[in-house]
Amino acid sequence: MAAEIIYLIGFMGSGKSTAGRELAAALGCPFTDLDKKIEAYAGKSIAEIFTQDGEDVFRKTESDVLKSLRIKGPAVVSTGGGTPCHGDNMEFMSATGLTIYLKMTARQLAARLVNSKNTRPLIKDVSDSDLTGFIRKKLAGREKWYKRADIIVDGKDLNICHLRTLIEIRSEKK
Repeated sequence: MAAEIIYLIGFMGSGKSTAGRELAAALGCPFTDLDKKIEAYAGKSIAEIFTQDGEDVFRKTESDVLKSLRIKGPAVVSTGGGTPCHGDNMEFMSATGLTIYLKMTARQLAARLVNSKNTRPLIKDVSDSDLTGFIRKKLAGREKWYKRADIIVDGKDLNICHLRTLIEIRSEKK
Protein backbone atom coordinates (compact mmCIF):
# COMPACT_ATOMS: atom_id res chain seq x y z
CA MET A 1 0.00 0.00 0.00
CA ALA A 2 1.21 3.47 -0.79
CA ALA A 3 1.90 5.73 2.17
CA GLU A 4 -1.19 7.85 1.76
CA ILE A 5 -4.27 8.82 3.66
CA ILE A 6 -7.48 7.11 2.60
CA TYR A 7 -10.55 9.30 3.11
CA LEU A 8 -13.92 7.55 3.16
CA ILE A 9 -16.73 9.80 1.95
CA GLY A 10 -20.46 9.30 1.46
CA PHE A 11 -23.84 10.15 2.89
CA MET A 12 -24.57 9.69 6.59
CA GLY A 13 -25.40 6.07 7.30
CA SER A 14 -23.31 4.73 4.41
CA GLY A 15 -21.00 2.92 6.84
CA LYS A 16 -17.92 5.13 6.67
CA SER A 17 -16.95 4.68 10.33
CA THR A 18 -17.54 0.92 10.40
CA ALA A 19 -15.82 0.36 7.06
CA GLY A 20 -13.02 2.70 8.11
CA ARG A 21 -12.21 0.69 11.22
CA GLU A 22 -12.31 -2.57 9.23
CA LEU A 23 -10.21 -1.20 6.37
CA ALA A 24 -7.61 0.26 8.73
CA ALA A 25 -7.33 -3.11 10.50
CA ALA A 26 -6.99 -4.92 7.15
CA LEU A 27 -4.29 -2.49 6.02
CA GLY A 28 -2.52 -2.42 9.38
CA CYS A 29 -2.74 1.34 9.75
CA PRO A 30 -4.39 3.85 12.12
CA PHE A 31 -8.06 4.85 11.85
CA THR A 32 -9.41 8.35 12.52
CA ASP A 33 -13.09 9.27 12.77
CA LEU A 34 -13.35 12.96 11.82
CA ASP A 35 -16.61 13.40 13.75
CA LYS A 36 -14.94 12.15 16.95
CA LYS A 37 -12.04 14.58 16.40
CA ILE A 38 -14.52 17.44 15.91
CA GLU A 39 -16.34 16.51 19.13
CA ALA A 40 -13.04 16.39 21.05
CA TYR A 41 -11.98 19.74 19.62
CA ALA A 42 -15.32 21.43 20.35
CA GLY A 43 -15.90 19.71 23.69
CA LYS A 44 -19.45 18.77 22.68
CA SER A 45 -21.34 16.40 20.41
CA ILE A 46 -22.02 17.06 16.74
CA ALA A 47 -25.73 17.40 17.61
CA GLU A 48 -24.90 20.01 20.27
CA ILE A 49 -22.73 21.98 17.85
CA PHE A 50 -25.58 22.05 15.33
CA THR A 51 -28.16 23.01 17.97
CA GLN A 52 -26.11 25.55 19.91
CA ASP A 53 -23.90 27.06 17.21
CA GLY A 54 -25.59 26.25 13.89
CA GLU A 55 -24.51 24.41 10.77
CA ASP A 56 -22.22 27.19 9.51
CA VAL A 57 -20.10 27.04 12.68
CA PHE A 58 -20.07 23.24 12.47
CA ARG A 59 -18.90 23.29 8.83
CA LYS A 60 -16.11 25.78 9.63
CA THR A 61 -14.99 23.66 12.59
CA GLU A 62 -15.18 20.50 10.45
CA SER A 63 -12.94 22.04 7.80
CA ASP A 64 -10.48 23.36 10.36
CA VAL A 65 -10.22 19.99 12.13
CA LEU A 66 -9.88 18.10 8.83
CA LYS A 67 -6.98 20.29 7.75
CA SER A 68 -5.29 20.11 11.15
CA LEU A 69 -5.21 16.31 11.43
CA ARG A 70 -1.52 16.23 10.42
CA ILE A 71 -1.67 12.56 9.46
CA LYS A 72 1.46 11.43 7.69
CA GLY A 73 -0.15 8.23 6.36
CA PRO A 74 -0.82 5.55 5.71
CA ALA A 75 -4.10 5.95 7.57
CA VAL A 76 -7.85 5.68 7.08
CA VAL A 77 -10.11 8.65 7.88
CA SER A 78 -13.90 8.49 7.93
CA THR A 79 -15.44 11.87 7.19
CA GLY A 80 -18.86 13.32 7.85
CA GLY A 81 -21.49 13.07 5.13
CA GLY A 82 -21.20 16.74 4.24
CA THR A 83 -17.43 17.08 4.62
CA PRO A 84 -16.54 16.91 0.91
CA CYS A 85 -19.37 19.28 -0.05
CA HIS A 86 -18.23 22.37 1.85
CA GLY A 87 -15.42 24.82 1.29
CA ASP A 88 -12.41 23.28 -0.36
CA ASN A 89 -12.52 20.07 1.68
CA MET A 90 -12.81 17.75 -1.34
CA GLU A 91 -9.86 19.44 -3.02
CA PHE A 92 -7.86 19.15 0.20
CA MET A 93 -8.63 15.45 0.58
CA SER A 94 -7.85 14.74 -3.08
CA ALA A 95 -4.53 16.59 -2.78
CA THR A 96 -3.48 14.82 0.43
CA GLY A 97 -4.74 11.29 -0.14
CA LEU A 98 -7.08 8.83 -1.81
CA THR A 99 -10.84 9.43 -1.64
CA ILE A 100 -13.31 6.55 -1.65
CA TYR A 101 -17.06 7.09 -2.02
CA LEU A 102 -19.29 4.53 -0.31
CA LYS A 103 -22.30 4.86 -2.61
CA MET A 104 -25.80 3.87 -1.53
CA THR A 105 -29.34 4.65 -2.67
CA ALA A 106 -31.68 6.93 -0.73
CA ARG A 107 -33.89 3.94 0.12
CA GLN A 108 -30.92 1.95 1.49
CA LEU A 109 -29.76 4.93 3.53
CA ALA A 110 -33.23 5.61 4.92
CA ALA A 111 -33.51 2.00 6.07
CA ARG A 112 -30.24 2.38 7.97
CA LEU A 113 -31.00 5.83 9.39
CA VAL A 114 -34.65 5.57 10.46
CA ASN A 115 -33.76 4.34 13.95
CA SER A 116 -30.92 6.81 14.58
CA LYS A 117 -32.64 10.06 13.63
CA ASN A 118 -32.33 11.54 17.12
CA THR A 119 -28.52 11.53 16.89
CA ARG A 120 -28.44 12.94 13.34
CA PRO A 121 -29.01 16.72 13.33
CA LEU A 122 -29.91 16.98 9.64
CA ILE A 123 -32.71 14.40 9.85
CA LYS A 124 -33.93 14.58 13.45
CA ASP A 125 -37.05 16.56 12.49
CA VAL A 126 -37.83 14.63 9.29
CA SER A 127 -40.79 12.24 9.58
CA ASP A 128 -40.21 8.57 8.84
CA SER A 129 -42.51 8.81 5.83
CA ASP A 130 -40.53 11.76 4.40
CA LEU A 131 -37.07 10.36 5.17
CA THR A 132 -36.37 8.67 1.83
CA GLY A 133 -37.46 11.75 -0.12
CA PHE A 134 -35.39 14.04 2.08
CA ILE A 135 -32.32 11.85 1.62
CA ARG A 136 -32.91 11.56 -2.14
CA LYS A 137 -32.99 15.37 -2.45
CA LYS A 138 -29.95 15.92 -0.21
CA LEU A 139 -28.03 13.13 -1.94
CA ALA A 140 -28.76 14.64 -5.37
CA GLY A 141 -27.16 17.88 -4.20
CA ARG A 142 -24.08 16.13 -2.83
CA GLU A 143 -23.42 13.63 -5.62
CA LYS A 144 -21.37 16.12 -7.65
CA TRP A 145 -18.76 16.10 -4.87
CA TYR A 146 -19.04 12.42 -4.01
CA LYS A 147 -18.54 11.41 -7.65
CA ARG A 148 -15.18 13.17 -7.69
CA ALA A 149 -13.79 10.39 -5.50
CA ASP A 150 -10.83 8.38 -6.75
CA ILE A 151 -12.73 5.13 -6.14
CA ILE A 152 -16.50 4.60 -6.00
CA VAL A 153 -17.83 1.41 -4.40
CA ASP A 154 -21.22 0.03 -3.46
CA GLY A 155 -21.61 0.68 0.25
CA LYS A 156 -24.52 -1.74 0.75
CA ASP A 157 -22.57 -4.99 0.73
CA LEU A 158 -19.07 -3.60 1.02
CA ASN A 159 -16.34 -6.20 0.93
CA ILE A 160 -13.23 -4.89 2.70
CA CYS A 161 -10.96 -7.42 0.94
CA HIS A 162 -12.25 -6.24 -2.44
CA LEU A 163 -11.78 -2.61 -1.41
CA ARG A 164 -8.22 -3.35 -0.28
CA THR A 165 -7.51 -4.89 -3.69
CA LEU A 166 -8.87 -1.81 -5.47
CA ILE A 167 -6.62 0.40 -3.35
CA GLU A 168 -3.57 -1.75 -4.06
CA ILE A 169 -4.26 -1.77 -7.81
CA ARG A 170 -4.62 2.02 -7.82
CA SER A 171 -1.41 2.41 -5.80
CA GLU A 172 0.53 0.22 -8.25
CA LYS A 173 -0.61 2.41 -11.16
CA LYS A 174 0.74 5.59 -9.54
